[in-house]
Amino acid sequence: MGIKEQLIQDMKSAAKEKAKGKLSIIRLALAAVQNKEKELLRELSEQEAMQVISGLIKKGKESIEQFKAGQRADLADKEEKEIEVLHSFLPQQLTTAELEVEVAKALEEAGASAPQDMGKVMKILMPRIAGRAEGKMVNELVRKRLSG
Repeated sequence: MGIKEQLIQDMKSAAKEKAKGKLSIIRLALAAVQNKEKELLRELSEQEAMQVISGLIKKGKESIEQFKAGQRADLADKEEKEIEVLHSFLPQQLTTAELEVEVAKALEEAGASAPQDMGKVMKILMPRIAGRAEGKMVNELVRKRLSG
């Protein structure tokens, strides 16, 4: 079952359960996926749908930082719960050790040895780990390996 179908199914079950918070975030995610499809005038691939959901998670994390800075713990908690729901639509996240193994493979394949080779490595690595790791974390690991 694809992400879009899973969103629709979970939306129906959340509505039956009268879980307003969960229903709200699922509707938001489904709308984001559908809007992206309208923008591109085609159905999204699973990887593209994962990128849309990942984008929502990234925005949520940024909001959490803002809410904590503004001493709004209640809103930060709400965002964290929404992020948990969104994570359920993505594949299992890679551990740091698993991610380091993938980075090492990509470095070897690209023949990268210097920081200017970062683009080559990321081009190989990102499609493999799409939706399973944050780009920021991947970027830091690759940069550390190339400069160290």
